[in-house]
Amino acid sequence: MDKEERKIINQGQEDEMEIYGYNLSRWKLAIVSLGVICTGGFLLLLLYWMPEWRVKATCVRAAIKDCDVVLLRTTDEFKMWFCAKIRVLSLETHPVSSPKSMSNKLSNGHAVCLIENPTGENRHGISKYSQAESQQIRYFTHHSVKYFWNDTIHNFDFLKGLDEGVSCTSIYEKHSAGLTKGMHAYRKLLYGVNEIAVKVPSVFKLLIKEVLNPFYIFQLFSVILWSTDEYYYYALAIVVMSIVSIVSSLYSIRKQYVMLHDMVATHSTVRVSVCRGNEEIEEIFSTDLVPGDVMVIPLNGTIMPCDAVLINGTCIVNESMLTGESVPVTKTNLPNPSVAVKGIGDELYNPETHKRHTLFCGTTVIQTRFYTGELVKAIVVRTGFSTSKGQLVRSILYPKPTDFKLYRDAYLFLLCLVAVAGIGFIYTIINSILNEVQVGVIIIESLDIITITVPPALPAAMTAGIVYAQRRLKKIGIFCISPQRINICGQLNLVCFDKTGTLTEDGLDLWGIQRVENARFLSPEENVCNEMLVKSQFVACLATCHSLTKIEGVLSGDPLDLKMFEAIGWILEEATEEETALHNRIMPTVVRPPKQLLPESTPAGNQEMELFELPAIYEIGIVRQFPFSSALQRMSVVARVLGDKKMDAYMKGAPEVIASLCKPETVPVDFQNVLEDFTKQGFRVIALAHRKLESKLTWHKVQNISRDAIENNMDFMGLIIMQNKLKQETPAVLEDLHKANIRTVMVTGDNMLTAVSVARDCGMILPQDKVIIAEALPPKDGKVAKINWHYADSLTQCSHPSAIASEAIPVKLVHDSLEDLQMTRYHFAMNGKSFSVILEHFQDLVPKLMLHGTVFARMAPDQKTQLIEALQNVDYFVGMCGDGANDCGALKRAHGGISLSELEASVASPFTSKTPSISCVPNLIREGRAALITSFCVFKFMALYSIIQYFSVTLLYSILSNLGDFQFLFIDLAIILVVVFTMSLNPAWKELVAQRPPSGLISGALLFSVLSQIIICIGFQSLGFFWVKQQPWYEVWHPKSDACNTTGSLLWNSSHLDNETELDEHNIQNYENTTVFFISSFQYLIVAIAFSKGKPFRQPCYKNYSVCTISVACNYAHHCSCQCLCIYHSGGVSGSVGKMLLTLGPKLWKEDTKGKVHVSGAGALG
Repeated sequence: MDKEERKIINQGQEDEMEIYGYNLSRWKLAIVSLGVICTGGFLLLLLYWMPEWRVKATCVRAAIKDCDVVLLRTTDEFKMWFCAKIRVLSLETHPVSSPKSMSNKLSNGHAVCLIENPTGENRHGISKYSQAESQQIRYFTHHSVKYFWNDTIHNFDFLKGLDEGVSCTSIYEKHSAGLTKGMHAYRKLLYGVNEIAVKVPSVFKLLIKEVLNPFYIFQLFSVILWSTDEYYYYALAIVVMSIVSIVSSLYSIRKQYVMLHDMVATHSTVRVSVCRGNEEIEEIFSTDLVPGDVMVIPLNGTIMPCDAVLINGTCIVNESMLTGESVPVTKTNLPNPSVAVKGIGDELYNPETHKRHTLFCGTTVIQTRFYTGELVKAIVVRTGFSTSKGQLVRSILYPKPTDFKLYRDAYLFLLCLVAVAGIGFIYTIINSILNEVQVGVIIIESLDIITITVPPALPAAMTAGIVYAQRRLKKIGIFCISPQRINICGQLNLVCFDKTGTLTEDGLDLWGIQRVENARFLSPEENVCNEMLVKSQFVACLATCHSLTKIEGVLSGDPLDLKMFEAIGWILEEATEEETALHNRIMPTVVRPPKQLLPESTPAGNQEMELFELPAIYEIGIVRQFPFSSALQRMSVVARVLGDKKMDAYMKGAPEVIASLCKPETVPVDFQNVLEDFTKQGFRVIALAHRKLESKLTWHKVQNISRDAIENNMDFMGLIIMQNKLKQETPAVLEDLHKANIRTVMVTGDNMLTAVSVARDCGMILPQDKVIIAEALPPKDGKVAKINWHYADSLTQCSHPSAIASEAIPVKLVHDSLEDLQMTRYHFAMNGKSFSVILEHFQDLVPKLMLHGTVFARMAPDQKTQLIEALQNVDYFVGMCGDGANDCGALKRAHGGISLSELEASVASPFTSKTPSISCVPNLIREGRAALITSFCVFKFMALYSIIQYFSVTLLYSILSNLGDFQFLFIDLAIILVVVFTMSLNPAWKELVAQRPPSGLISGALLFSVLSQIIICIGFQSLGFFWVKQQPWYEVWHPKSDACNTTGSLLWNSSHLDNETELDEHNIQNYENTTVFFISSFQYLIVAIAFSKGKPFRQPCYKNYSVCTISVACNYAHHCSCQCLCIYHSGGVSGSVGKMLLTLGPKLWKEDTKGKVHVSGAGALG
């Protein structure tokens, strides 16, 4: 056995982990048990906090195949440890195990994968995962995903459904009939219940988990220590604070669990109909669904309980839960390669690639369309946490930790304080032993110095500023579900913007059309809705080539399609369920022009009207629809004009793509120049094409034909020019960001030149700046991948004189000095395909392109996420602002993701703006900077508070004295907590500045600030401590002394002692105590004001009226206390004044019978 055996699971994925095998060791367990008893349970807590130590302390290394426990470590920058127990699933105990043929194959594996294809490589199938001897399957569960042992790869692997390795042909040939009951039972045994289980933990479980936090354990230790030293008041105050903190934390955590549970519970108990192998329909609970089940989609719609691929019929689906796009989407059945053109059969099914045919979990099926006698069917491909919704919920349940320099530095700073506490601990022990102090007192006082140096209130103090910032953001319409990200937003130095709906208006306006006749462009036309064009193929394409549908009588669909359809003024009618049921074929959606647009036919004489009315009816039926695909950048339909024998194919999409699918002789020679002119002006251009289909194509043949057979050999018809206006606030917001030295980048799915034009219009690219387009070509026909560079002003091939040598770009633009770069001001632009090629084949160029890339066009959702990661890899703090549609991954990956959509998809984004305006971006950065500076201020203040109090106590320990219970209470509650919670109230500065706040505590300026304050505070405390001893009225403390009795009388009688002097066993009532207490109290206030940094990130301290009020009140209280002492030392006061001073004195003021006031202890509140 390899003692150092290590495997990788989820290789190449975001949740990649190393895995190690261990077996439980009895002798190690015995030693640990003894250690737990000896340490009073502290070792158990330590092992609870550290999974790696827990496993290594109780187990020995073993082969992963035969281990009892696995230790997991993430391979990312956080290197987090997890452990999981190996469980065994026994197939013998289940009478309905696998079918016989499958049981025979269960030879020597441990886990599962349903990889199937026509070539039969599934001969091992599930057999890879089970042990023949015992019919057992070994697995473990991590973050709601089961990992089974796979003997083929000798590693654990997660359970896959039909979403990987299954061809489209196999979907129809092997899975369309449904599962038998035996196979269903067997798969359910492996896949488990189909549910996204978000269990709401009981209050008791949450309480135990929260209380076992190291912070609360330290507080418990502090409270016990203070109680043994009779510091009951402060201990009680900390207990109350802790209870309030725990209760509020439990309420918040439980509320989030309940919200998430409610969000995912909508489909947990739906009843669904499934088709069995013998063609019977069985009704089961959705929790019993497994991959391979054929689900019948009900006519009245449903909320999808799983991911399923549509194999029969059409569905209208609302996917707003996943994409943030509220527009209904039309889903069609997966093309069946076996009845389509040759060569398509080997294509593997993929939920992302074939998303137009996939119904995703959590999305709502609004309505269905179907054949008579044939149900709308979908094959289940993924269940539970493997579904798209399950993956989203997992990302919320198990988020990646926030990596921020401030928090790393904070831990380092705390370690420094612990080191300082250790010095004080040793000093206290040595000093007490030298002065022959009792052992019990030595233990208490030496431990007490640790609780003073590491302040228990630090986490609460750090949280205050973030909570206040969150409230201020809420007031301006920005909602936050991840408060810790607010601080990180203060560091943002680059913001990516989606274009449509974010920088520009959500909708597009039809600017005009430019038709083509005889391969020549006609003049642009503004009005499409006229009698001349009503029966043209151009208008017919606009009327039919769309994904619009009527929901409850209202036309809805893609806004672009809606705008074009409204421009022609046609009417859309859909067949009702009753009409569909009467026919033996699918009833088409019908479009027709309004009567007023049709040319009037006037009958001659008194001929019968019917002969002339019949041709006046002009309707087009949409027979088959191939939905828009972002990968293909086009959509098409097959339609038929009422009365025509032949059908028509219409296509629209990206001009470059449409032109490539048309007959070359129909495309105008100046097509590229015309397109370039429009895109440079910022217009969005869509091309149209058409062709007559062969008469042999019948209705039923069209239903099974592939889109490739339709989308070729078309006639180019012309262009539709759409205008996408900039939002009014866009240029001003981007200018503010540029002034603050915050880079802006555009990430869009639109055309490259349109994106560059919008970038120029909004000020992202200045007029004098040059834009260089990087066109990367993948390896092809034995040629290596290459990049062509050219200026956007002349979008031509590299043979043109404007082309730039490939070698010159990285050298010229990246290796020059910063000053030269600012002089040249170049911007890179590229599309999604080029970006993917560069990521794969030109890794060395990626950092250089990221530093100067400004426009990224035609970007798919996953490419947007990759771009965010690439920018983060070159040390940018990246913000992402999108409208929620297809931006979820990027919003979640960015340091600060801001969704402009209030839909459920915004649950993936840390921030959501109530108003769909990018003005929220500078507001968020301003508040982030204010919160970050507040965190620095509070941390420095709490560190100084610890050091000041630590030095005060250390000085007093040198004379075997200490601060009194009420003194600690006054400092910690009346000064520190009040100041901390009010100094965080400074609002953000009114504008963004070019200067950025520091990212960490370990910087020269911050350390100098803290160290200089420490030196000043220590210096003044030491000066006061030694100076008071030089005063003529100073008296060395003894248990019966009265420090403020300046008469010097040492005459003591028993009655006087009983009436006026209390024994001071703890040496609290002395001059040193009073001096140190007053000086340190003022120091806390001075340090708070010194560290309350204002401009340029926060409003000045004097505008924070709470801090001003508290400071004045505390100063006044201390001033009065000092005055009382001065008055007494200068000769006493009258009895009436003495009574008045009862409320102002430091400790116990008493009026004697002679009208003089005596102080039985000068220790303030001692």
